[in-house]
Amino acid sequence: MQAAPVRAIAIPSFTQAFRGFESLLMSGARRNAWTAVLEDRRRARDRVETEHVLEAAATRTPQAT
Repeated sequence: MQAAPVRAIAIPSFTQAFRGFESLLMSGARRNAWTAVLEDRRRARDRVETEHVLEAAATRTPQAT
């Protein structure tokens, strides 16, 4: 009966572990930044739409009853 081959598992260095952890955090930061960009765009669209409504209301003449 043969013994199972022994496999060496490399333990990551501190630098490799730190880079992996940094990459994980930065992927979340990019996602958060993109969410913020999309939210800013939505607010800008809402602001423009509100301006149009207010301008239309300001230029409307009162109707005589």
